[in-house]
Amino acid sequence: MASPAERLMHNRVFSQLYERAWRPVFTRGFSLGGSSTLTYDRALRAYLVRPGERSVLDIACGPGNYAQDAARGLTGDGVYVGLDYSQAMLTQAATANPIERGCFVRGDAHHLPFASESFDTVTCLAALYLIPDPLPVLDEMARVVAPGGELIIFTSVRASVAALPGAAALAGLTGLRLFGRTELLTRLAAHELTQVEQTITGVGQYVHARKPLR
Repeated sequence: MASPAERLMHNRVFSQLYERAWRPVFTRGFSLGGSSTLTYDRALRAYLVRPGERSVLDIACGPGNYAQDAARGLTGDGVYVGLDYSQAMLTQAATANPIERGCFVRGDAHHLPFASESFDTVTCLAALYLIPDPLPVLDEMARVVAPGGELIIFTSVRASVAALPGAAALAGLTGLRLFGRTELLTRLAAHELTQVEQTITGVGQYVHARKPLR
């Protein structure tokens, strides 16, 4: 049975309200009412928009929250691909984000429909905590990123109030997962990714890692 969070992601009305109504409140919630997550998010968007000829895969892209940022600076043969399992989210993404160098694809993040080592940048932003059995998604991200390429993740973490007894179980009732502080780092290390950096903002974490050049 789908969790309440999963059902929301497939709801057409929610997909239209997500970016302008729900997401700003949810983002501030990760900072426990502060602004640290919002500040880091702005820095991330500025990083994504930098000019370059690169291929970008945005996993669980939702209604295209980062599509404009990731696609705007692309040059040459650069391309953006947004992937989501929810058709409602993809429809909203395509409607709200008419981008020249990109497309939106329906697919399962556990079994990405792409060749190994085919993307320079692979992101999963504000979504991993909603995906059932999420750790294999990290394996797939590591598979499709090219040598020298990067993984960028924003998700939950058991820190601050989220580390209190019972917090993870309570979140689980809604379909949200709270990851341990080293859970993602350990999984990425198993794929020999390097330059792994973790930034914790309240109950959220940003993780950046690279696949070594051969």
